[in-house]
Amino acid sequence: MLYDIVIEPFVEFGFMRRALVACVAMAMSGAAIGVFLILRRMSLMGDALAHALLPGAALGFLLGGLSMPAMGLGGFIAGILTALAAGAIARFSELREDASFAAAYLTALALGVLIVSLRGSSVDLMHILFGAILAVDDLSLFLVATTTTVTLTGLAAIYRPLVVECFNPGFLAAMGVRGSVYHYLFLALAVLNLVAAFQALGTLMALGLMLLPAVAASFWSREVWSMVAIAAPMGLVSGFAGLLLSFHADLPSGPTIVLMASLFFLASLLCGTRHSLRLRLARPRHLQG
Repeated sequence: MLYDIVIEPFVEFGFMRRALVACVAMAMSGAAIGVFLILRRMSLMGDALAHALLPGAALGFLLGGLSMPAMGLGGFIAGILTALAAGAIARFSELREDASFAAAYLTALALGVLIVSLRGSSVDLMHILFGAILAVDDLSLFLVATTTTVTLTGLAAIYRPLVVECFNPGFLAAMGVRGSVYHYLFLALAVLNLVAAFQALGTLMALGLMLLPAVAASFWSREVWSMVAIAAPMGLVSGFAGLLLSFHADLPSGPTIVLMASLFFLASLLCGTRHSLRLRLARPRHLQG
């Protein structure tokens, strides 16, 4: 019985195996990116970047149809240009970077939907917005796996200055190191991961598997490495459970996976060892607040 429910779908169906491998890859790299997004207080900026992929992906769709390489390349270029434009606006005007990202998010979402509507159907639009992880082919799987390798290698190379820049940017400035270099390198890796997640989960769900496990991990640990070590298994289990539930209950896979990750967040919020509701209620009344 357990074999029929849990194991057999992945043994019998190749699309389930490919989807699971994609979830494993996204969980490994997305956990690290998500943790740094939280530490750098860039969660909403990450959401804006995810939506900034849409015009580029839509142009890729117009030129190549539902071609993952074309849509992925277009999304990556659009995400990088949006990040650079938002940073430039924040630097040369008095507008804060989060506000410039918000403006880019709204513009990109409207423009992307309009571009897809010019040629595609409502089915194509739903595919781009919400993804189709069960339709991941070998080429898309290769792109996701390559993204994971590049991300983990890149983060390992810039890990130390990136952590210092998160907690004490003045120290890097005192050492004569330009923290903005590492900031934009990290943004490039974040965009690359969002493009990989977009292949499977769509632009509206791309950040879910990346950010929710990271937020949940923050209720259990304070060290960067341990937060990543906790978030990655949470993302993996969310992907595995979401795929099984969507398969047996005939539900959309992307939103189901993100909802599974939300359960980890809720459980951590209630029972975590740091800043959880359980600890807050357990404190003496005069220490609460």
